[in-house]
Amino acid sequence: MMKRAQLLRLLFLAITLLLLGSMLLISAFGLWRLRSEAITNGLETAAMHSRGFEDLLTQSLRLTAMITAANLENERPRSDPAHVAETFATVLRHGGGDDQFFMGARKTPRIHAELSLDTEKGRNDYRFDLAHLSAGDSVMVMNEAYRYSAHGIPTKAKWTEIDVVGKESSLLEQKHKTAQTIVNLLRQCSTYQFHDTSINAAIHNRWDVTESFRLRSDGGNLAAVLLDLRKTDGKRYALIVKQIGRVLPAFKDFVLEEEAGKVLLRWVGRQSDKVFGSHLTSDGSLRLFCLLTLLSLPPERLPDVMFFDEPELGLHPHAITLVAEMFKRLSKKRQIFIATQSPYLVDCFELENIIVANANNGETMLRNLPREHYQRWLDEEYQLSDIWLQQAAGGVAWLGDTQPVQREGAEEAGRGE
Repeated sequence: MMKRAQLLRLLFLAITLLLLGSMLLISAFGLWRLRSEAITNGLETAAMHSRGFEDLLTQSLRLTAMITAANLENERPRSDPAHVAETFATVLRHGGGDDQFFMGARKTPRIHAELSLDTEKGRNDYRFDLAHLSAGDSVMVMNEAYRYSAHGIPTKAKWTEIDVVGKESSLLEQKHKTAQTIVNLLRQCSTYQFHDTSINAAIHNRWDVTESFRLRSDGGNLAAVLLDLRKTDGKRYALIVKQIGRVLPAFKDFVLEEEAGKVLLRWVGRQSDKVFGSHLTSDGSLRLFCLLTLLSLPPERLPDVMFFDEPELGLHPHAITLVAEMFKRLSKKRQIFIATQSPYLVDCFELENIIVANANNGETMLRNLPREHYQRWLDEEYQLSDIWLQQAAGGVAWLGDTQPVQREGAEEAGRGE
């Protein structure tokens, strides 16, 4: 036993020395990198790397303390290789900054973005840069600035610069009214994506009944939202149940029971009194529950700008039509953007509502479809999806071909020369 204890202590000492040696090598590399950056790219980039190097060194020291504390329990080493490997893996998983840049940071070392947010009184502009930090493989926010320009004034206001570089935006810390307005406007923008219905998805969990005012972007708190609607707005809740029944005739009602301040998503069908949990519900049905509930909420419980990523996934064409009509009604009160690849959903809207995304030499180009370019197609009683699919089959850009094709006997349908 004594020999085994000595061997374990030696093993722990070796691992600790190896870790310290690695830290010294990282420190040396970081200092060399700082010197190189200061010479080649100026002090701004060097300062950014300095902050990243400081964060990396701090993480390394915390890692050393964590491993030491875990392995020195009552002065007995616990040198479990699996435990040490898991600790290192946890740190490595916090990287991934390079993946946030187009084709990697070597091709795209920096991303510049500008936002313009119009209100009744004027326009609020906000700009920033995202730069890759090789030390720690993270992303830094820099060159932030904001300004306000009142309507009716021909000249634009000067930018107010934020001289702070960090891993998060410093706009939140600004006390100026324009900065606070921009933050509040951005908080009124939400993206909804109900794709994740896996066994570990949030929608399968028990949710606190108090988290019920707004539906989460992943639909996780759906049960809490439905329970609140049933208590406070029974008419709206009954409408949601009726709409779901139009698409899923077997559906009767939700079974929402509060237990210890939490609620679980369950429902019952018309054929029996069997209660189904979310884990026994199809992916498409869960997404339909989320969509119809969200689109039925009163405006005060919705953000001002709503983004939807492929809401058609898993939905029957009849359900897509119903959802599209609800999108149209809600768009009179809220601004809505939908990313879709569904011809059924495209056909539910007008040509003026469509923005097409095309790849052009590695760039994504967004453009509207002028009606005059496609009126001849529409006069031939083509639907928007017909034009879209014909163009895709011919490999021609949307704006490159404006002539309708023959429905029968056309070998080169959609190919404009």
